[in-house]
Amino acid sequence: MAKILGMGNPLLDVSDSVDKDLLDKYGLESGGIILAEEKHQPLFEEMAKRPGVQYIAGGATQNSIRVAQWMLQEPCATAYMGCIGQDNFADTMKACCEKDGVKTAYMVDTSTPTGSCAVCILGVERSLCTNLMAANNFTIDHVKEPANMELVQKAKVIYSAGFFITVSTDSMKLAAHEAAKSGAKYCLNLSAPFLMQVPPFKAFISEILPMVDFLFCNETEAATFAETEGWETADLSFIATRLSLVPMAKGGHRTVVITQGGDPALVAFRGHVTHHPIIMLPKEKLVDTNGAGDAYVGGFLAALSKDLPVEECCKAGAYSASIIVQHSGCTFPASAPDYKF
Repeated sequence: MAKILGMGNPLLDVSDSVDKDLLDKYGLESGGIILAEEKHQPLFEEMAKRPGVQYIAGGATQNSIRVAQWMLQEPCATAYMGCIGQDNFADTMKACCEKDGVKTAYMVDTSTPTGSCAVCILGVERSLCTNLMAANNFTIDHVKEPANMELVQKAKVIYSAGFFITVSTDSMKLAAHEAAKSGAKYCLNLSAPFLMQVPPFKAFISEILPMVDFLFCNETEAATFAETEGWETADLSFIATRLSLVPMAKGGHRTVVITQGGDPALVAFRGHVTHHPIIMLPKEKLVDTNGAGDAYVGGFLAALSKDLPVEECCKAGAYSASIIVQHSGCTFPASAPDYKF
């Protein structure tokens, strides 16, 4: 049975390098993450016609789970659930996960296309424009199916990127409460500033935080959380400490992990802050930073599933992120990682 379970929005990444004119044409910003509106729909057709286009199983949670599976190199060490359509995009995504060794427990919506994400790469930055489509239709009933509940109840680590908050908060609550019963670690990523800036989404983050054992975010998301709380500080150590000290509803203490791009990751636990270096690469080795954050979490979760200390989890995260940024999209070598737990 899978040690790590991801629950999120499965998207097929439609990825290619672009120029600034394309971003300007659709009002996109380099480094931005948005949900597609009507004006963005032609972008997906345009990306699909590009000669260099790549199709990669994506969505933030699925990325992290695929990386965790690659790091662990154990058959079906990971599982993933989310909603897909019944189409070529779904077939491509299933085949990708099967090749990677991830057990999928997709819900299938036969009436809605599989979600996709236009990944517009400019240099080593990217702009993400997401068409949720079927991913938006995931329901708690799917989680409650016996085979899927078994995945939830037997996992040692359960993880969702914050984007899943826009889709199925009741599924997240169910998973968090089951983790509390089984002793599993429930992990959440803040994922994007807009999730804290939209009141209903922020309210849910505040509601579920007492059930979260490991909270991930980057420096921008941490600052946005502090701003929406009225903390009036940009001091990441203070923000991480305060987040770590929000009382738990199930006993224990929360670990907060803030990644900072090329700077060391910052970890807060019981009011104590530590810094953990990432692996610096020369600029010429950087191909695409798109999957760096997801990959860091994937490596971290892989080590966490082995009950390793946080320092080792951070090392594993730094390693996996350093590999993924040398590839286009959230992809990794066919060979096993040169990393020993």
